[in-house]
Amino acid sequence: MKIAISSDDPGLDSSVGHKLGTSRYLIIVDTESGDFEAVSNPGASGQQGAGIQAVVLAVSKGVSAIVTGYCSPAIKEQLRSNGIEVLTGVGDTVRGVLEKYRSGELKFEIQRQSDAGVARTKIDRGTFARAARGSAKQFANLLPMMAGVVLLTGLFNTFIPKAWLTSIFAGNPLLDTLWGACLGSILAGNPINSYVLGGELLQNGVSLFAVTTFILTWVTVGMVQLPAEIAALGKRFALLRNGLSFLFSIPIAIVTVVITNLFIG
Repeated sequence: MKIAISSDDPGLDSSVGHKLGTSRYLIIVDTESGDFEAVSNPGASGQQGAGIQAVVLAVSKGVSAIVTGYCSPAIKEQLRSNGIEVLTGVGDTVRGVLEKYRSGELKFEIQRQSDAGVARTKIDRGTFARAARGSAKQFANLLPMMAGVVLLTGLFNTFIPKAWLTSIFAGNPLLDTLWGACLGSILAGNPINSYVLGGELLQNGVSLFAVTTFILTWVTVGMVQLPAEIAALGKRFALLRNGLSFLFSIPIAIVTVVITNLFIG
């Protein structure tokens, strides 16, 4: 059996490395013959993916067990899925680890790689099946709500005359900006529709401040679709997101219009 021991030096008297991914060496020992090999760890520089590189190295060397100071849960799972047992929290020298193994103080629960592969396949299929069932169930629960949202949005857009929309604006930029935010929050829609309706509001004398807040809240705040959002993402998140979107739409609209007027003017 081959054991890989992380180390910052290539000799048997070096200390076990503190972290598998960034240790400078993996000392690979054949427990039957006593031969060992110090292999440079490609992830020793600490770049992204260092742990994965250590996994690839261990697998390529036919290692059955790894001894190190620390190994992240994700990397540990990757190693075990390839039939490599991992022993962490070891503070000793490489030679000390080998002596403890030979004396029986260190024991590994080695799983054959083929068996591990079979078990992993079963777990993956089961996880996928559960995830698929959960997604289908959630979609089925949300479908009536989504259909209601689409229907209600269509009713708003069809039966509320555009003339009435323009009549509620009094010509006061600050008040119209607030009205625009409120109106856009109620009438949820897509960006293209908001541009068309916004252009008509501008042609009817509505201020650019009001139209800008209307477009912002139209696509970011949706009182009509709030029940569906609560069902999908949770009440606290949905209310917080919509509330912040409404509050920020007003200053964002003001800044946008001011900058636009500077460039146009």
